[in-house]
Amino acid sequence: MKGLRRLMLTLLLLFAGPVVLYQAFKNQDHPWYLPVLIVGGLLALGAIAMGFLGIRTLVRALFSGDKPSG
Repeated sequence: MKGLRRLMLTLLLLFAGPVVLYQAFKNQDHPWYLPVLIVGGLLALGAIAMGFLGIRTLVRALFSGDKPSG
């Protein structure tokens, strides 16, 4: 369940990051351009990191179960 929750957060970040970046690039002459650009970049990097963490958690859960002896 933990891996699925991380992947759901990744899905949210995958949509939020590009939207915020698009808004930043659309309003380059606005005084809030740089802070919005930084937030968008962090959201995009967070989506990548959470994607890796979610997949790693799922793989570990699937393949690190108790091995049958014999």
